[in-house]
Amino acid sequence: MGFDSQLVQPGKTHLDIGGSTSTAVTSSVKMWLVGIIIVATLLRLGSALYQGNTVVPLPGIFDQISYDGLARRVVAGYGFSFAIDWWPATRAGEPTAHWSYLYTLYLAAIYALFGPQPIVARLIQAVLVGILHTWLTWRIGSRIFGPITGLISASHGAVYIYFFYYAGGLLTETFYITSILWTFDVALRLAARAKPTGPNQSSPALNGWLWLELGLAIGVTLLLRQVFLLFVPFLFLWLWWNTSKAPQESTAGWSWVSRFHWPALKGLIGAACIILLMIVPWTARNYLAFHTFVPLNTNAGFAFFWGNHPIYGTHFIPLLGTQTYHDLIPAELLVLNEAEMDRALLKQGLGFIAADPARFVLLSFSRAGEYFKFWPSSDSGLISNIARVGSFGLCLPFILYGLWISTKLVRYPSHTTQRSEIILLYLFVMIYTAIHLASWALIRYRLPVDAVLLIFAALGLENLVRRTLSFRKS
Repeated sequence: MGFDSQLVQPGKTHLDIGGSTSTAVTSSVKMWLVGIIIVATLLRLGSALYQGNTVVPLPGIFDQISYDGLARRVVAGYGFSFAIDWWPATRAGEPTAHWSYLYTLYLAAIYALFGPQPIVARLIQAVLVGILHTWLTWRIGSRIFGPITGLISASHGAVYIYFFYYAGGLLTETFYITSILWTFDVALRLAARAKPTGPNQSSPALNGWLWLELGLAIGVTLLLRQVFLLFVPFLFLWLWWNTSKAPQESTAGWSWVSRFHWPALKGLIGAACIILLMIVPWTARNYLAFHTFVPLNTNAGFAFFWGNHPIYGTHFIPLLGTQTYHDLIPAELLVLNEAEMDRALLKQGLGFIAADPARFVLLSFSRAGEYFKFWPSSDSGLISNIARVGSFGLCLPFILYGLWISTKLVRYPSHTTQRSEIILLYLFVMIYTAIHLASWALIRYRLPVDAVLLIFAALGLENLVRRTLSFRKS
């Protein structure tokens, strides 16, 4: 067997999970998957128990103090506000929209039912993401590269230190990553069902429930972290292209509706309506609280202003200290409410770029070192260094090899949708990375990308094992 044929080999075990042409999943695959899910859940439960029933600053998860305090205020009837002056520049007793509404409500619901017991919230989310994150990773990996790669992907995600560490923290990361995987799973199912496999193949217009599920998945993702909104147009464009069936008749008779693939557009409009229905209540709340238009959260301006401030020169420093960030805000802006301040800071951040575009480019490049950091550092504690080297550091060689293999599969896909499926993952990795390199780059913000890259790491590892076994047989 030639080298290129070995590269394409994983696709021959492709599974159309959830599609109308699904092949049976063997009992051995099911058994392995259940075992991986159990391991993933136990590790996340261990992290939850380790972090315990108190909320203290821990490496990378300092934000849990804010979410815990905000949830307690909501339960006490004070709404989304803090009792004292709070990060980033929210005055005591005044409304805030800086934090995820959905995750705050999750914590508030737990506290309302069980009392202010952080351990309960930790344990519940540990079980939920232990199951869902692992299962969704397997589904995506299996659909694109085959069930063996899917199992390896799931096992990587199960034991990835960052993932089970954050699963015990009271912040959005773990639910956010899982909801992104859910979004991709729905998108891949839509694209697979849109491909004609026979005369009775249903059209995208008949997959109404899937389009509604897509809207729900994206809506949940945005309510956890609004930055995903910047990727949504690219996702919609990918879906429009990949869920549009080519008409059988000559193009000469197409109407303008046919040319723009109306069935796919209807599905996208339906998904967009669901997203709007989930966001609009919070937009209304923000208008009542701040008397200005704020679609969802008030954090983009702060992050962009601080991330591009001239204080860095051309070298990004990941953490400057809470007081330093506060002192960087111009005094004349501190009298504004949170929403007005966020908008003013965004304008100033854009002004920094307009004043010196070359510095912005160099500063953005400098962020790559922090974003992709995989080596130990004297500036980090023991937990951070172990997580960094033991997670991304160990997987990086397999990620790079898997990405290289995937370029061969894009050129020579082994099933009809594989090329477009791989391209979707490429798009997310590139666009999401570009967003953070242009604004604020921390390892924590790379974790959604890690969830996708681990699928490529699994592809690389499977290929290495396959080639090793083939070499031994020869």
